[in-house]
Amino acid sequence: MKKNKILEEILNEVDKHPEVMSRREALKYLTVSPLAASVLASATVGAATASASADVKGKIVILGGGLAGMSTAARLNNTISDADITVIEPDPISVSYQPGQTLVASGVWEIDDIIYKRDDFVPSGVKLIKGSVTSIDPENNKVIVDGSQEVTYDQLIVAAGANLNYGAIKGLEGEITSSGKDNAATKKTITQNGVHSLYFQDGAVATWKGIQELINTAKAHKGPEKLQALFSNPRGAIKCGGAPLKIMYLTHARLVEAGVRDKVELTFNTNNGALFGIPDYNVPIVKQFEERDFKVNYKHNLAEIDPAAKTATFNKWKMEKKEFEDEMGEPIFKEVEVSEPVTFKYDFIHVAPPMKTPDVVGKSKIGSAGSWVTVNKETLQSSFFPNVWAVGDCAGVPMGKTGGSARKQYKVVVDNVIAAMGGKEPTAKYDGYTVCPLITSIGTVMLAEFDWSKKPTPSFPLDPTKERWIYWLLKVYMLKPMTIHGMLSGRA
Repeated sequence: MKKNKILEEILNEVDKHPEVMSRREALKYLTVSPLAASVLASATVGAATASASADVKGKIVILGGGLAGMSTAARLNNTISDADITVIEPDPISVSYQPGQTLVASGVWEIDDIIYKRDDFVPSGVKLIKGSVTSIDPENNKVIVDGSQEVTYDQLIVAAGANLNYGAIKGLEGEITSSGKDNAATKKTITQNGVHSLYFQDGAVATWKGIQELINTAKAHKGPEKLQALFSNPRGAIKCGGAPLKIMYLTHARLVEAGVRDKVELTFNTNNGALFGIPDYNVPIVKQFEERDFKVNYKHNLAEIDPAAKTATFNKWKMEKKEFEDEMGEPIFKEVEVSEPVTFKYDFIHVAPPMKTPDVVGKSKIGSAGSWVTVNKETLQSSFFPNVWAVGDCAGVPMGKTGGSARKQYKVVVDNVIAAMGGKEPTAKYDGYTVCPLITSIGTVMLAEFDWSKKPTPSFPLDPTKERWIYWLLKVYMLKPMTIHGMLSGRA
C-alpha cells in the first residue's frame, strides 16, 4: 500500500468537513506533525518477516472475517509462501469500520462513510467460506459450517468478535451477531420511543435521529423540570468500552450547539465503581464531568426498560459482609453482593448492552464460563488446545477489546502461529496495549493509551490526559484510512 493512497483517503475525509479544517490546513499539519508522520509510516510498513517461516506448511482456518480476522489472514498470507488459509465469514460487510459508529451516531459521519465490503478485502489466494460456524470440535481439529460442511485445520484462529446481548435486559429483544444485518428483532425496542444504541449500524443512524429529536423536544420544552437523557454502561467486558462515555459527551456538544443544554439533564449510570478503569485517565474524566454538569451514578447496572412508560430500572448494588456457617457449624463471614432496584425516567436513553462471544464459541471446549475464548493473555494461545488461538474482541484477556488492541494482537498471533507451524515455542507477547480515543466534544479527543500496568503508555510526546484537537484529527481523519488500507492489508 502506497503512502499516497493513505494520504488521499485522509484528505478525502477532511474535504467532508470543511467547517473543521481545510485541505490546505490538513496538508500543512500532515507535513510538519510527528504524530501524523507516525500514523502514515505505520500504514506503510512491510509485512511481518521471520527467517524460518517462509516454508512452513499447514492448513490455517480463521473463524471470523472482521477487522481482526481479515487482517490476520492478510498478514499470514504476506509472510508464508504457498499459504493455505481459509476464512469463514457470513457477513458481506464484515470489515465495515465499527469505530466510526460513534461519529455516525453524533452526526459527524454518514453511514456510508463506514461501510466496506468483505469481498473487497479477501487477500489473493485466501479461500473464503460465506457461511456460519455452527460447531467447533477442537479435539478432532475441525469445525462445521452451516450444520453440514466439515472444515478441518492444523491451526485454528478464532476472531469471532463480540455479540450484543440486548435480550439480557428485560424489555429489550435480540442478540446481535453482526452490526450490519437487519436485526429486526432488536429494532422492535432499540431505535424506538427514545431508546437508542450506537453499537450496531442501524442503531447508530437512529441514535443521531434520537439526539435531533431530543434537541427539538428541548426547544419546545417549557417549565422548570429538565428533560432526562440517560446513558448506561453494563457489567462485564465490552468492545469499545469508551463508547458509552463518548456518546454522552457528543450529545452534550450537540445540545450546547443547539442552545438547549440547560433544558436537559445528562446522567451516566455505570455498573463500575469509576468512570474509567485507569486511574490516570479517570481523574481528568471526573473533572470533565463536573465542568459539563454531568450526573453520575456508580454501581448501577441496567436491568429493565419499559419503553411504553419511558422508565429504566437499574440494580443499585454494593458488597456486604454476611454471616454463614462452615461445615462444622462455625460462623464465617463472606462478602456478597446485595442490590435494590432504582427506576429512572428518561426522554432519551443510550444503552450499551452486555456482550459475549457467539454461543458456538463461548459454550464450546475453547470457551469459558464468561463466554470468551480462554487463552494465555500474552501469547493468545488457547489454554486447552495448543493449535487454537484467539484475536480481537473474542479473546479472553484483561481489557483489550478495541481496534487498537486488535492491531497489536494480530501481529502476535501471526508470529506465534508461524512459530508453532515450524515446531517452535510461541515467543511473541501481547502486552495488553489498548487505545481509546475518547471523544470529548466536536473537535477534541483525549487519547487514552494503556496496557496491563494500568498506566498511560502514550505513543506521542504529549500529555495523554489532555483534550486536544490534534487527537480529533487522528480519530476522525487518520485512523480509518490506516485501518482500511493499512491493517486490512496486514501491514499496519
